[in-house]
Amino acid sequence: MWIYDLRTNKHFTLKTRPLRFEDLQDFIAAYQPGQRHQRTASERFRYFDYATLTARDKASLDIFWLKDDSLDDLDNLPAPDVLAQEIIEHLEAALAAFREVAAALPARVPTLNQ
Repeated sequence: MWIYDLRTNKHFTLKTRPLRFEDLQDFIAAYQPGQRHQRTASERFRYFDYATLTARDKASLDIFWLKDDSLDDLDNLPAPDVLAQEIIEHLEAALAAFREVAAALPARVPTLNQ
């Protein structure tokens, strides 16, 4: 299975740094859908064979290999207002997704026991 890591050290946000088509160019070049046999591994694109994947704890696909610079370099964290905005955006997106799930649930019909 080929995995492309677009999340490590990229810091996309909905409002201040949204994902753009240009951000996907490296992935598009590496993916080669019509020529899978010609794919080559790179810093962000790696191949994991079946034995490697099934040897992981419960065959977890939460795979990462790039070092997240923000975890070690505390002097270069985004400004607090940027972090706060990212947290707000993530929470708002999660809340919107939860509202969609809740709206799709069937209405509960009361029974005589309630």
